[in-house]
Amino acid sequence: MYPVKNKLKKLQLVAALGATIALPAMAQTSVQVTGLVDTYVGSMKYSGDSGRTSVVNSGGLTTSWIGFKGTEDLGGGLKAKFNLTSFFRADTGQTGRFDGNETMFSRDANVGLMGNFGAVSLGRDLAPNFLPSILFNPFGDSFQLSPLILHLDVPWFNASGWTSSLAGDTGWSNEVIYTTPDFGGLKANFHYQFGEQAGNNGKNNIGANVLYFHGPLALTAYYQRVKVNNPLELSPGNVQPSTNIPLPSGMVAARQSAWFLGATYDFTVAKLFATYDQTSHDIDLKDKTLQLGTSIPLGQGAVLASWANTKRSGAAVGESLKRNTASLGYDYNMSKRTDLYAIYMYDKITEQTVGNSIAFGIRHRF
Repeated sequence: MYPVKNKLKKLQLVAALGATIALPAMAQTSVQVTGLVDTYVGSMKYSGDSGRTSVVNSGGLTTSWIGFKGTEDLGGGLKAKFNLTSFFRADTGQTGRFDGNETMFSRDANVGLMGNFGAVSLGRDLAPNFLPSILFNPFGDSFQLSPLILHLDVPWFNASGWTSSLAGDTGWSNEVIYTTPDFGGLKANFHYQFGEQAGNNGKNNIGANVLYFHGPLALTAYYQRVKVNNPLELSPGNVQPSTNIPLPSGMVAARQSAWFLGATYDFTVAKLFATYDQTSHDIDLKDKTLQLGTSIPLGQGAVLASWANTKRSGAAVGESLKRNTASLGYDYNMSKRTDLYAIYMYDKITEQTVGNSIAFGIRHRF
């Protein structure tokens, strides 16, 4: 009996010691609940709308989202990471950015590794266009009030018949991303999305972007070639099915290429923004978008101003179209996590009614 008791004591000691040793390792694992809620009240009228609409809407400056993210220290400078985040509409409590082609974790659903080599991510993640476009305009990732984002990423279901310039969404599913280490402020991301279509390996999306930050200067560029829609491939052979608006010619684009250049310079008294984007298709359809903007510190916030101009041409639309959008506003920081904003926006598309909108909102990060 004594040997058995001694063995039990030894086992208990080993278990206790193992638990003690495991504690530091467990402490290296971090999981966070994180997100952002952005809601505004406003009077909205975009170019082509038949009338003005009074609203309480979600996502004035940033699309509301919630989710989980985490890392684990694997030792030797290597870490595992994951992101699971979902968009929602704070005005109604509905999930997703919109009805239709949307998934539960359409913002992020990925896992990967990061270390001295850079980082690798697998799953649903950012498209090449996203970071350059939101970091190089003063209104960031506002899908409601940023002139640049409105032109590039948001289709309208009104009389204007306007379709977003960029195909394939701001996030790609079934994607692999490799991110380089930071080389003196220069970093690059390489993107590949599998089309997952049997017998057709050429059905895919590819792209890359570069971001350079050095003192007051920042530069960026991206290229992407899109053949697959997102979050889900609902309309094979049409890279822009989310618009549900047929081109006047009846043509359908199965491939789009886009490239983008951007720069900012911070003079302290004002930060200047400039971007240029161009898209082309396998049909006669081309967009050229120029954006200029500024952010001027004032009190506990900043005055924001931006103008975007898109020229659309080609047989697919029948005539040359122009869209001019300008926004002016003030973003007031109540704390590091909460801000208030007031924004006016002007919007005009060729042969459509003029749009004028005003929004007052609050944004909170957690």
